Amino acid sequence: MFNLVVLTGRLTADPELKTTSNGTSVVSFSIAVDRRYRAGEERQTDFINIVAWRSSAEFISKYFKKGSLIGIEGSIQTRRYTDKNGNNRTAFEVIANNVQFVESKRDGAATSSEPASFSNADVNDFADLGSASDDDLPF
Repeated sequence: MFNLVVLTGRLTADPELKTTSNGTSVVSFSIAVDRRYRAGEERQTDFINIVAWRSSAEFISKYFKKGSLIGIEGSIQTRRYTDKNGNNRTAFEVIANNVQFVESKRDGAATSSEPASFSNADVNDFADLGSASDDDLPF
């Protein structure tokens, strides 16, 4: 099974970094994503809820603001809850695994010397190949 979402859109509000009770950073925000349309058709926009955790959340809150164009790779997640009126509801949101700038600094995006993309990968996530030759590689 496969659950992969790739989106490009504009933030609808400034992201607000929050911290869980155990100290984990999280940011929730939405992006406006235009649907494909043909000439003569009215343009339609979807508003997609996004959640980012840990260092991705910190990265987003530091370098993106309302109107920033952002690229997101992640997966769809659903959660069920009961609203204040006692109705059962289901929320759909994208959990961001990788985010990146889509605009250049000239276009009004980030104003930092940080790299143009960010991933949750850590140096410990990769195995050392040591002195393996090309013949030892599995591809």
